[in-house]
Amino acid sequence: MKTFGRYSVTGIIPARYASTRFPGKPLAEIGGKTMIQRVYEQASKALDNVYVATDDVRISDAIKGFGGRFVMTSPVHQSGTDRCAEAATRISEESGKEIDIVVNIQGDEPFIRPELISLLVSCFRDRSVEIATLIRKVEPGEDLTNPAHPKVLLDVAGNAIYFSRAVIPFIRDAEMNKWTTLHQYYKHIGLYAYRSSALSKITALPKSLLEKAEALEQNRWLENGFRIRTALTEWESVCIDTPEDLEKARQFLSDFE
Repeated sequence: MKTFGRYSVTGIIPARYASTRFPGKPLAEIGGKTMIQRVYEQASKALDNVYVATDDVRISDAIKGFGGRFVMTSPVHQSGTDRCAEAATRISEESGKEIDIVVNIQGDEPFIRPELISLLVSCFRDRSVEIATLIRKVEPGEDLTNPAHPKVLLDVAGNAIYFSRAVIPFIRDAEMNKWTTLHQYYKHIGLYAYRSSALSKITALPKSLLEKAEALEQNRWLENGFRIRTALTEWESVCIDTPEDLEKARQFLSDFE
């Protein structure tokens, strides 16, 4: 699972302590381990090189405590992608080795499957791929309307055309409760990987109109001409955004282990 041919692949887990909805989230305990440790351990099953990118000494101390690797980054980053870009540069400078592909692993998904990471990296067997992400099919009858679950449109090659919190496409002359039986919708899974060259370019771009409208940074990349290849999966990780989600995760732990 950890073999990716000639490519140098590094997983980076952006983690900040400050959070409006859930301060200190990376250090929340789930079954005797912090959330960030669980993410790190799951990612390490797929990748040999995994780092946590943080701006807080409390998080770096926790990483030291379980023997993980970390890199300190600026506290002013607006997104995990920006933090990954700085971390990748620092890791390359400190190690003296170039990173070909950076995998941006969400720090609030403690049960992420290693298979998802491997699937994402496999997209780069196509040399034309600069950025990749994951999607899953929306099943008939599933709720499409939750804005917290972005939807994505695809072209015939499996590249993303557009991401939206709205239900797209709109099906004319049909009731919305029938849309999932008339069209195959796709939900976006927020795991990304980038070639290092593409990562440095997209983080240098100013915020775009579509990004601001949807509050989805990937639309900035599309709006500036970058292609995002998608890979289809049936799996979906448990994402923890609030203390209430944490309680659900603790209940899920027994099934996971």
